[in-house]
Amino acid sequence: QVQLVESGGGLVQAGGSLRLSCAASGSIFGINVMGWYRQAPGKQRELVATITREGSINYADSVKGRFTISRDNAKNTVYLQMNSLKPEDTAEYYCYAVRGRGYWGQGTQVTVSS
Repeated sequence: QVQLVESGGGLVQAGGSLRLSCAASGSIFGINVMGWYRQAPGKQRELVATITREGSINYADSVKGRFTISRDNAKNTVYLQMNSLKPEDTAEYYCYAVRGRGYWGQGTQVTVSS
């Protein structure tokens, strides 16, 4: 089992920045992909960004150029630096990791006011 704990969400004005962190624990050996998804009220959960253990990165088009994902393999932690935030970025953000199967964190709320 893999446990994921997110932190760093909150309320920010449009144009501001937030940094999310997600620490993995438990059976962490062999975790390959880590990343972030988000879900706004009334919408489906969507990909934000993912990063492999080797550092290959994928971003949703809506966040390219504004968000940066990074990973510290020694700390089993993945980060999401979010700049130039927009009201449409408001959502619950979920950490995701793959070790044989997918694991989810409990989510952290990001609210961007206009």
